[in-house]
Parts: sequence; C-alpha cells; structure tokens
Amino acid sequence: MKPLTTDALHAGLERALQHTNAATDALSTDQFSSDWAERPDWAIGPFRRDDTLTFRLEGQWPDPTGIGWTSSAIFNPSLISRAGELHLFYRASPRKESMESRIGHAVRTDENGWRDSGSPVVYPTLDNELLGVEDPKVYSANGRYYLFYNGIWPLDDAEEVGRFPSPRWPLGDVGCDINVAVSDDLVHWQKRGRVVPHEVSRLWAKGAVVPTDGTGEAVRIGDEYLMFLSEGCGGASVVGRSPDLENWTFEEQPYLDVSALGHLHEVACAVVVGDRLVLDFFYSEPDGSFAAAQALYSAADPFTQLAIHRGGSLAWGGLILHRGRWTFAQGWDAPPGVRELYLYRSVN
Repeated sequence: MKPLTTDALHAGLERALQHTNAATDALSTDQFSSDWAERPDWAIGPFRRDDTLTFRLEGQWPDPTGIGWTSSAIFNPSLISRAGELHLFYRASPRKESMESRIGHAVRTDENGWRDSGSPVVYPTLDNELLGVEDPKVYSANGRYYLFYNGIWPLDDAEEVGRFPSPRWPLGDVGCDINVAVSDDLVHWQKRGRVVPHEVSRLWAKGAVVPTDGTGEAVRIGDEYLMFLSEGCGGASVVGRSPDLENWTFEEQPYLDVSALGHLHEVACAVVVGDRLVLDFFYSEPDGSFAAAQALYSAADPFTQLAIHRGGSLAWGGLILHRGRWTFAQGWDAPPGVRELYLYRSVN
C-alpha cells in the first residue's frame, strides 16, 4: 500500500478535480422516495423534503493536509439525535461523487438552527485513506459513538492485489476499506482503523449497515450487533458480528434476494421497529434504471426475508425519528456547486 504523503495527496486532489459522472449527477432523491404505487404496513415512507431543515455549508474549511483542498459538493450524510440536538455527519468533496473527500459535522437546535464545526472531523491520515474518507455512518451504543466510513487508496501494488484475488467482484484501480472512529461526545474522534480484514473484503468493502432504532442507537440482535455488507467481499454476501461495535468477526451469510426486482447494488440502512427489521437498499431494474426498495425480516430471524417492496429511501446514513416522523438527509438534489443537504421526512 502506497504511504500517505503530501505529494500523493496533492496528486489525488488533481485527479478529483477532473471528476464527472453523468449517471450520479442526474440522480434525485424524489425519484426513489417521494411516491409509491403501493405501501405495505411495514414499509417506511414515502418521504417529502422539509425545507425548514436544509443545511448549507458556508465558506471553506482550513485544510489540515496543506494541499489547498476545497469542496464544491456535500452528500451521503448521516444523522443521529442526542439530547434534543440533531447531529449531521456528511461527505464533502472537490466534485460531486469524486474522491479526495473529507467528513464534516454540524449540529442543529430548534433555537439556533444549524452550526457547522468549521473544519473536517475526519480527513486522510492513514495510508488506506490516501484517496479520501467517505460516506459516514454514525451509531451510538452504551454511551459511546461509532463513526464508520470508507477509506480509499490506490490499488497499485500488484503483490497486494495478488494476495487477495476477487474473481466475482472485479477490482478497479482503487481499494476501499471500512474504517471506524470512536467518540464520547460526537465532537472528538479517535481513529481505530480498518474494520473488515482484507482476507474478507478482498480489498473492497462498503456499507457498514448496522440495525438501529429511531434515535440512531444500534440494536442488538440476540446478544450481538450485526453489520450487513453488500458491496465487495469478492462478490460474497457477508455479515459481521460484534459484542461492542468495535471488534468484529465476519462470515458469508446470504440475507437478501432481489432476483424478483433486478440487480442489487448496495444496502443503505437497517431499522428495527418493534419486532420487525427493515432493510432499505439500492438496485437496478432489468432495464438498467436505478431504483430503491425495502425488505422485511423478523428481528429475531434477520436473515430470512419475509417480504419485499418497491420503494425506499436510500438513506445511506440511516433513518431516525425526528418529531415523530422518520427522517433522513441527502445531497443528490443540490444544484452543481451548491453545498446543501436536504432533509426528508415520512408523510405517514
């Protein structure tokens, strides 16, 4: 793995500034979550945007890496509630969906609205973060907070790639690790490093989806926490198990069959409501169009799919209950160059 240096960070930034992707540039949250033809009683949503909760990032952060980094887009956020406040963690990038991302933090109170931290709370410091840190997912458990995020690095070591073959999940020119940081106050974070070993990830793993309740608190299934992985891992369906959200073991475990709908891309989030577990996920229809859906399980049997429903949120950072309604944040709909995140709330 290439070491993280200032020169390597600068080269990555130059690459990120050239990024564009017509498919993701055209995505709108409404196309997935605003109107559903049907709604079973267990499904969560549909959702409408609440413009009173919009977050706007003003100014540019100081750059701790010293390479002149700035952002033009914010997206893929995660929400958690604490003591009457909403805490928002979000990905900031030089270009929408580019690499060289950083993770920011803002807090909202009813009295004062949103207040940003004014600097990244997670930025590249580890070798497996050389090309950026992405897509925060924040959870609470037993009075502590756990921030899972993607660390991106260049796959330019042929020996390393050869040690971890991935025939069912072809690798490109970058690798992706799930890293974790811990905090006691949602402000100060300590990095713990890689969560999924390369023997499991085969150099690519995304989507640390942990079942939560309506506050962002991780829910034990039986006597352990679960993590649903849905992208990478050599093409296998993998589930993690942990006693404390920090130390994990992983095994192959089928849990989601989307063959009746199309092709699975990634599980976005998992919510426990009473004795039900709902997975929200991203997939492609047979014609190639992007779509969202939800799958139902018993919380006591989280790998046996009971039902499936066309219609989801794609709440990458999870769903929480805010003022009695399911709520999530997303940044796809912001115009080019506008750093805004919009909050969506369930309509029933």
